[in-house]
Amino acid sequence: MISCVDLFCGLGGLTHGLARGGVRVVAGVDTDEQCRFPYEANNDATFVQRDVHELPGKELQKLWPKKSSYRLLAGCAPCQPFSTYSRKGRASRTDEKWGLVSDFGRLIDETSPDFITMENVPQLADHPVFEEFLKSARGYHIWRGIVECRSYGVPQTRKRLVLLGSRLGPIELVSPSPTDEQSRPTVRNAIGHLRALSAGEADPADSLHRACRLSKLNLRRIKRSVPGGTWRDWSPELIAKCHRKTTGETYPSVYGRMEWDAPSPTITTQCFGYGNGRFGHPEQDRAITLREAAILQTFPESYEFLEPGEVPKFSTMGRLIGNAVPVRLGEVVAESLRKHLRRIRRKLKTRRKRP
Repeated sequence: MISCVDLFCGLGGLTHGLARGGVRVVAGVDTDEQCRFPYEANNDATFVQRDVHELPGKELQKLWPKKSSYRLLAGCAPCQPFSTYSRKGRASRTDEKWGLVSDFGRLIDETSPDFITMENVPQLADHPVFEEFLKSARGYHIWRGIVECRSYGVPQTRKRLVLLGSRLGPIELVSPSPTDEQSRPTVRNAIGHLRALSAGEADPADSLHRACRLSKLNLRRIKRSVPGGTWRDWSPELIAKCHRKTTGETYPSVYGRMEWDAPSPTITTQCFGYGNGRFGHPEQDRAITLREAAILQTFPESYEFLEPGEVPKFSTMGRLIGNAVPVRLGEVVAESLRKHLRRIRRKLKTRRKRP
């Protein structure tokens, strides 16, 4: 049995995936109290509201069960400092969130778990803080790579840096299964069955299936938008001032519609807004809903994000859903760890049988 503590757990995307893949997650650590209900309502794990920067290794050790066979420490630190969406001034800016990657490394040093895993944006691999992190992981066999999540059944274009580490021997991420490769999930087969909505409307049976309002101008814009197209498809009177600039920053990917038979773009914290990316619904005149965003992040539709009767805030739920690790990616990590353990056990049995 592998027992895991999930640092920076958010509302539980990685935890849920690991659990579905056969890893026992005992606790999730995060500063955001708004994550407590969805985390504990959907996972057999305890939510610990704690700043990882102030968390000592001795306290973390107590979260694992004493009789745990193998211990896993997951540390998917907030990725905003490294994201392409926040590149401006990144080289010269000191961001305290960068230090959270270092704190993950510190806790590896202080607790020596059997396994470690990390998920983050690819840009982290080019930052000095990642090289420092790898020094903290000395003694581990490390696999790392840039993973296209769609290859593993996530219905969005989402590239992520994934790292696995083991003290027991060489480890690697499992290859995509034939099912994942053949299905190549799309927006249509992910959200095409949901109730049709207008901008500003909510599904009375599902408070998370709720679409943002659109201004009259944006409503005219989305009606002129075609799946996979850009604002260049509009008539001149609809084009925004920022798109008329000659500086080259014309933002072709904003104010766009998704395509039914393609993956969605990367789901971000602002995915509920039509003007924040290619987040327009393929045919309905609105941006995607919070529920649609969660499904594209491979959360099951049964996942409870809100307490009964609670009305979601777009900014809050968008942030939590956009920052989550796709559930399916958590399953892949769990599958990789279990396959690794089976291989280690076979080697041990072979050695014991030798005369």
